[in-house]
Amino acid sequence: MKHHHYILHKPYGYLSQFIYEQKRKKKMLGELYAFAEGTMAIGRLDEDSEGLLLLTTDGRVSEKVRSKQVDKEYYVQVDGIITDEAIQQMKEGVEIGFEGQKYITLPCEASKIEVPNFAPRSKKIRDERHGPTSWASITVNEGKFRQVRKMTASVGFPTLRLVRVRIGNVHLADLKSGEVVEVSDFSI
Repeated sequence: MKHHHYILHKPYGYLSQFIYEQKRKKKMLGELYAFAEGTMAIGRLDEDSEGLLLLTTDGRVSEKVRSKQVDKEYYVQVDGIITDEAIQQMKEGVEIGFEGQKYITLPCEASKIEVPNFAPRSKKIRDERHGPTSWASITVNEGKFRQVRKMTASVGFPTLRLVRVRIGNVHLADLKSGEVVEVSDFSI
């Protein structure tokens, strides 16, 4: 059986799935492209998050990508001007809530970054009168539910916008929001 692999720039407001059985109408990945039957998202980005999402019809590839051997890098816009102390705390690991328990995140890479050159989000974040914002890069190799958002909030800088830019060696690069590229495999 020939497997299919896709690189997608998931837009804001879409669920990282193909089926949603609740009553409210939600935007699904299948609306973006004619994916092969049996395609699944590798990991997830929540409805409010954007960026790099890998999809495949091969479950073994999915398992490899989700493992702790593969780094995932996110650019996050936060409320306020993030401090060196907050960056250092995230690097060392911070306490977040996960499945009703307290959890200390694994050490990660984190740094302040300049404002990235992303297209404006479909839903406006907010305007300057609500105070300054800043950007950070956070690279983790674990993926707890809403982990990066919880990490920035735990150090006092809630996430306003989250964009995944890299999974292993696969980069978002110049993919535009909603754009899909089929590839022969992932060079993770």
